[in-house]
Amino acid sequence: MRPELLRPQEVVASGAAIESVQEPDGAIPWTVGGHADVWNHVEAAMALLVAGRLEAVDRAWSWVRMTQRADGSWPLKVAGGTVEDASGEANMAAYVAVGVWHHWSACRDVGFVAAHWPVVRRALDFVCALQLPFGGIAWSQEWYDGRPATVNREALLAGSSSIHHALRAGLTLAELLDDPQPEWELTAGRLGHALREHRDRFLDKSSFSMDWYYPVLGGAVRGDAGRALLDSRWADFVVPGLGVRCVDTNDWVTGAETFELALALDALGDRERARAMFGDAQHLRQADGSYWTGFVYPDRVNWPAEHTTFTTAAALLAHDALAGVTGGSGIVRGTGLVPEPEPLALECGCASADALAGRA
Repeated sequence: MRPELLRPQEVVASGAAIESVQEPDGAIPWTVGGHADVWNHVEAAMALLVAGRLEAVDRAWSWVRMTQRADGSWPLKVAGGTVEDASGEANMAAYVAVGVWHHWSACRDVGFVAAHWPVVRRALDFVCALQLPFGGIAWSQEWYDGRPATVNREALLAGSSSIHHALRAGLTLAELLDDPQPEWELTAGRLGHALREHRDRFLDKSSFSMDWYYPVLGGAVRGDAGRALLDSRWADFVVPGLGVRCVDTNDWVTGAETFELALALDALGDRERARAMFGDAQHLRQADGSYWTGFVYPDRVNWPAEHTTFTTAAALLAHDALAGVTGGSGIVRGTGLVPEPEPLALECGCASADALAGRA
């Protein structure tokens, strides 16, 4: 029988596995010699904090500060200090707020929060400027000749769900520092409404499991609605004993998606299934604490042939949520976050704000 949680020495080993991939400038790429992006980099920094690798955490956040651009975004892909794709993705920029809130929750270091508040402000201002009329967030802005250019005016459901989480984290940081951000409140309210009531207006990526569980993971859909959403496609994506398919048409389970589903289940209070998901994915774990990205189960082969930092990071964050070891263990449950703002100034036309708030 697979263990449901990690032993302390296994947590340490997984943190060391992530740190072993970290580059001299602090970047944490997906794999040795691969590219880094700020979303997965921040998640890795959060996992390093769970594992107590504090010097590596400091180097990781130095890279975040160093690589942010004036408009608040980061390049989509950076490899060895060279920008491979300059596009600025909204979800990646937003996630920095989650990382700062996680650090505060675990360490209660107001100096760290104050030092990174300008970074968070620029990032979330960039994101809010990309909100579309129905409430979703345009997924990216292209860059040409070193300058921001065309906005891709379509929204991804998974990405916008993650942004919803980040906006609530940002608003909580704003409250902590007594620096109100009313524009973020408006954006978060409208985005939450879109994620609950207008998921059909996002780009259709329904074959991907992330589009299935991310509205729950990001906090927009919880309670009975969240449970119903996960139950609606459970059989399409969950392979008992192995984990979660990345895509519903492929016989391939992936660790990151499995650990994220465990986090979503935990956020709904379904700890039994959350622990089962976590345990099911342990077949991807290696002796050094790293994790394979995925497993093609008809062929019984790990593919691709790589151990990814984002998979190991997701494992550590899921473990912490279930074990409750650090102060950041409730980061996905929303522990300590301000309530979601009401969806004021709606442009979707489905109902008035008063009706949505129960005042009609």
